[in-house]
Amino acid sequence: MFSPEGPSLRELAVQALSSVERGYDLLAPKFDHTPFRTPDAVLDAVGSLLRRTGPYDAGLDLCCGTGAGVGVLAQVCRERVTGVDFSAGMLAVAQKQAAPTGPPVSWVRADARALPFASVFDLVVSFGAFGHFLPRELPGLFAQVRSVLRPGGRFAFPLVAPPRPGSPGYWTLLGFDTVMRVRNALWRPPFVMYYRAFRLGDVRRGLTEAGFRVELHALPEFGRRPDGSPRVRLVMARLPG
Repeated sequence: MFSPEGPSLRELAVQALSSVERGYDLLAPKFDHTPFRTPDAVLDAVGSLLRRTGPYDAGLDLCCGTGAGVGVLAQVCRERVTGVDFSAGMLAVAQKQAAPTGPPVSWVRADARALPFASVFDLVVSFGAFGHFLPRELPGLFAQVRSVLRPGGRFAFPLVAPPRPGSPGYWTLLGFDTVMRVRNALWRPPFVMYYRAFRLGDVRRGLTEAGFRVELHALPEFGRRPDGSPRVRLVMARLPG
């Protein structure tokens, strides 16, 4: 799962026993060599779809990490792109890796639950960050996204279909979430990272209640499951106006 350039087992253990912010500060220099970074295939598929729905003027990558999603926004936004994350370590790596061409990019350290922006963005994206939010935090998170979008703005993110119950993937994710819950019951500060807490039904309901109109777009690059449903969808939530 990890390349030779990735973190050692000891480094992962230290990070897992830290807070989320401190853990990602420590992980940042090697983050792109871990399976936690969104694969290029997903980034490319999302970028391809967004190019068909754009162009956009200003874009925001929510919980940008080392900036992989900012690269997607740079392809579809004409005026400016912003990456926001609460890990100073992640932002430092993102700044070093930012492409020299394209629209101007700015980096802001902030918590996604309290975004320091007015309604200035046409597009907000996020990749792989929602496991760090508890289900009860999603209404507030979606309200924050709405608050930074202009009328008619869009909030887009990929969502992988959950593994079939009883499959190896199902037991892997269940085991990971169980370990994290035990860890957080016994150790402080907590490290919130749950892979099974972000469910499509809850997401659609929460976005609708926040005032979005929700569309689902299959990403055909990843095929379909045996029941015919897409393996990966792009959730596209749009504000009226």
